[in-house]
Amino acid sequence: MRHWLYIVLLSFPMALFAHQDTIYFHPDTTTAQEEYKYYVDLNRQPDAIKAVWLGAIFPGAGQMYNRSYWKLPIVYGAFMGCGYAISWNHNRYSSYKTAYIDLYNDNQAGTVSEDPSKSYIAVIPEGYNLERVGGKDRWLNTLKNQQNIYRRYRDYSILATVLVYALSLIDAYVDAQLFDYDISPDLTLNVEPQIILDQQRQQSAELKLAIRF
Repeated sequence: MRHWLYIVLLSFPMALFAHQDTIYFHPDTTTAQEEYKYYVDLNRQPDAIKAVWLGAIFPGAGQMYNRSYWKLPIVYGAFMGCGYAISWNHNRYSSYKTAYIDLYNDNQAGTVSEDPSKSYIAVIPEGYNLERVGGKDRWLNTLKNQQNIYRRYRDYSILATVLVYALSLIDAYVDAQLFDYDISPDLTLNVEPQIILDQQRQQSAELKLAIRF
């Protein structure tokens, strides 16, 4: 059921923008040398602010609005990776936190045991026991350190998710702003030699760089 919900959520924004026209171009062959001219339908030129708001409400919707569908796997892949990192690190943090609290309480009460059902025994690597990991006091300190490490990793994962979210909004805004930016083949760089005359009418050669846009 959860998989179908993901499919519906991903398909809904795409259906909203499916009716929009596309950018097109056609060759102008009236000249001796074929030149390609690009045309943009200004009636559907994306609104940068709208793209940002859509992306803020539904991550990836800004890219759909701009018709940059190829970016969706990148956006959703980044979010899925961050989500997995948050979940995995949080689970590890919770496990070590519970184990630390249980071992601390049992140590205070003098009831520490090697019972496999104990949380602080369950997190010990396979093939080891309390004695092989340095005893209960050392293992208590290890559990505390591991707890802090995975809590920090979890927080980093949350920050990475916020960064991915912000970058997706920035990308949607910039992509909408540059919607009609000229990327035709007319943007060329030519390098060629050139003869010049100085004040004494002496000839000299130089390298000429010409940018056509």
